[in-house]
Amino acid sequence: MTSPTVGVLALQGNVREHLDALTACGARPVPVRRESELDAVDGLILPGGESTTMSKLLDVFELLEPLRARLGAGMPAYGSCAGMILLADRILDGRSDQHQLGGLDVVVRRNAFGRQVDSFETDLDFRGLDGGPVHAVFIRAPWVEKTGSDVEVLASVPHVTSMGEDPGAAAGRPVAVRQGPVLATSFHPELTGDRRVHGLFVDMVRTSA
Repeated sequence: MTSPTVGVLALQGNVREHLDALTACGARPVPVRRESELDAVDGLILPGGESTTMSKLLDVFELLEPLRARLGAGMPAYGSCAGMILLADRILDGRSDQHQLGGLDVVVRRNAFGRQVDSFETDLDFRGLDGGPVHAVFIRAPWVEKTGSDVEVLASVPHVTSMGEDPGAAAGRPVAVRQGPVLATSFHPELTGDRRVHGLFVDMVRTSA
């Protein structure tokens, strides 16, 4: 079984946790801060963090256009939380100067579940993963408002009792999606010790390679 080289965008956010998860899934993890490091990877994770800060740092580190080019050429990518926001073609409640990388034909709402104090955990049925529900950690998380015809919804919010500022609005919202080689989740699987989502992405990278 091959060990693909998978980068983690290391400008801000949960970098170390993703690197550890990739190692556990049999990949060769690499922090990515420079274009030369991006050029050397088979796939890339965009971690959770603060999407507007990460957007600005992509400019500072001169990674914005190289990353768009790699995504446009079909490089596998996985975005968790802020990473989902960056990969979305369109966002709601974003800043006018915020950059989008594209790759996912979705409309994403930033901080959809509310503020930091509205963070929560729940179990989700995740299409394509064996072993039962995925325990998901949501921290100032986005959700997907609309998906294009080529986007597969892998997980949605179940019947809701106490999620975010407006629990009723969350019911049924997609929180894990895939379009070809691009995967995204609203939640943070790197924080739970469940490696199945990372394993799915590593398999996607192997298949692409």
